[in-house]
Amino acid sequence: MAVDYAVIVLYLAGMLAMGWWGMRRATSKSDFLVAGRRLGPAMYSGTMAAIVLGGASTIGGVGLGYKYGLSGAWMVFTIGLGLLALSVFFSARIARLKVYTVSEMLDLRYGGRAGVISGVVMWAYTLMLAVTSTLAYATIFDVLFDLNRTVAIILGGSIVVAYSTLGGMWSITLTDMVQFVVKTIGVLLLLLPIAVVKAGGFAEMKAKLPASYFDPLGIGGETIFTYVLIYTFGMLIGQDIWQRVFTARSDRTAKWGGTVAGTYCLAYALAGAVIGTAAKVLYPKLGSPDDAFATIVKDELPVGVRGLVLAAALAAVMSTSSGALIACATVANNDIWSRLRGVVRPSGEEHDEVKGNRLFILLMGLAVIGTALALNDVVEALTVAYNLLVGGLLVPILGGLLWKRGTVQGALASVTVGGLAVIGLMAGYGILADEPVYYGLLASLAAYVAVSLATRPTDAAVLAVWRARLQASPSDA
Repeated sequence: MAVDYAVIVLYLAGMLAMGWWGMRRATSKSDFLVAGRRLGPAMYSGTMAAIVLGGASTIGGVGLGYKYGLSGAWMVFTIGLGLLALSVFFSARIARLKVYTVSEMLDLRYGGRAGVISGVVMWAYTLMLAVTSTLAYATIFDVLFDLNRTVAIILGGSIVVAYSTLGGMWSITLTDMVQFVVKTIGVLLLLLPIAVVKAGGFAEMKAKLPASYFDPLGIGGETIFTYVLIYTFGMLIGQDIWQRVFTARSDRTAKWGGTVAGTYCLAYALAGAVIGTAAKVLYPKLGSPDDAFATIVKDELPVGVRGLVLAAALAAVMSTSSGALIACATVANNDIWSRLRGVVRPSGEEHDEVKGNRLFILLMGLAVIGTALALNDVVEALTVAYNLLVGGLLVPILGGLLWKRGTVQGALASVTVGGLAVIGLMAGYGILADEPVYYGLLASLAAYVAVSLATRPTDAAVLAVWRARLQASPSDA
């Protein structure tokens, strides 16, 4: 394992070095939070793919393939569909807004007062997303170095916090680009073909496994629908995703670069399912489907290659973790702390706040590590966050982009009614049930439409500013 260890250590050292290099470029708030809004198509595509394809997409995607076969691709596939929808239909308009958070967009569209409650919901979502990614370090470092859970979380979390705090989005962008390359080589070009060959090829896999493993809908229609509702729609409104859209140097880059990243996600989804299916042939009685990735890597890959593929898994976790961390810190500083202090600057106004944002990344990073150490399983907590995100924020965000009659009162009612409905229904049906997000969304939509129609339309001056921002030239984006 010495060669494998060397590959991993070199990779981790490179992440810290890029954080130090990124610190020299992050000289303004725009540089620190959105990489100066200067990313071109190639870097934008790679970093966008890196942020959405995390540990759940890699380790969890392979685990779903192990359990369900090719239909296990649906979870990651719906993530790719969400990114494609965001890129094709919304990203150009989002990039032109020149804001930093989703809540700032709501304030700009509705004329203020809509961002506070949405900021709290978005903060909870990004915090739990970062915690989930941080917990994944325990699994990977246990495979790599046989470390106990506490040490693994502190080690992995500290590296991500360090390079994120140093250079902000510039450091995260540089590290994510490396992580994208490592994931592509490790998972798609190495692990995928090796796993299929070790399992005897597709003919042998079909002969040894039930026919349901090769049924595209084998995972179940209701499960697929829930994935679409949570992950596809979640991609449309998450702060971690929007903050990457803000890094594009033009609306054309956001649209086409995101389309490439979404297409890559579809290929990655299928690869994970095939690898998991191959693992089922090789190891039919694993204790947990989530063990499939680590097992096939440890037992079937040659020295050196094994280290690179494990680095790919680590890259997947670190890219999602760092993206969620900077999103969490940005929301906490811009949408919550600044409002509590009564410091709310006009949307789009530049102000040099690098030190303050750097401090918030450090504080949120410590909170993420501490929360990860305190929890054994955050699946339920993450489900709560996703349900609140989709049930409470999807309607007012998309409504603001698509329906000019929507009002600030309608938006506030939508967030409040949708959020409370989700919480109440989770108490009744159970946290992991599908019904809360279904009915919560319907309640949110009904409240938004009814209250908007019952209140005065948004002030014409507010809508004029909104339309002017949306119609900004690509060079201004």
